[in-house]
Amino acid sequence: MKKLSSFVLCALLMSCSFSKNEKSNASDTTVKEGIDSVKQEISFNTELTYPGSNISFKINTKGDSLIIQPSGLSISNETLYHDITGYTVVNAEIGDLNIDSYPELFVYLTSDGSGSYGKLIGYSVNNGKSVSQVYLPDISENDEVSKGYMGHDEMAIVENTFCQRFPIYKEGDSNANPTGGIRQIQYKLVDGESSRILKIDKVINF
Repeated sequence: MKKLSSFVLCALLMSCSFSKNEKSNASDTTVKEGIDSVKQEISFNTELTYPGSNISFKINTKGDSLIIQPSGLSISNETLYHDITGYTVVNAEIGDLNIDSYPELFVYLTSDGSGSYGKLIGYSVNNGKSVSQVYLPDISENDEVSKGYMGHDEMAIVENTFCQRFPIYKEGDSNANPTGGIRQIQYKLVDGESSRILKIDKVINF
């Protein structure tokens, strides 16, 4: 049997959560208002360990701050802080996207509004010694992928690929009813001049 393509894997792993979002978009505004009123009382709290190593990350939120605490690095385990005002952390994953035997940590956020625009905060481990932040170019920087984009992103690590998926809006579509299908972007992690970058590998509309 032939190995499933990364596109098929992305689609399979992301389809369930995406379908749930499509059904709930109509009530996004009401739900978000309720979330905003209690956000200070809610904390995202998890710990992820890279299999076969002692490298781990504790991820939690406190108010409008995201706090990431690395552990197991040989030089620097400095606590990392991010202001996430206007966003809510929805998930976090660990994987090895550049296949160097050291992990990447990706934290996924969504904006607190009906658009639910996705955001990524990511870090890559440097030879087991320290971490540096991963850069994901904004959708608006690329005309090919930004056409028809109005948020409602889904993000996931699939093997050594980062996938971002969202509905496509045609002119006149309401926020709750996109009619242009779905766009899926697959990225590879590459070395940039000053940091590692997620570079577009494939763009698929379906």
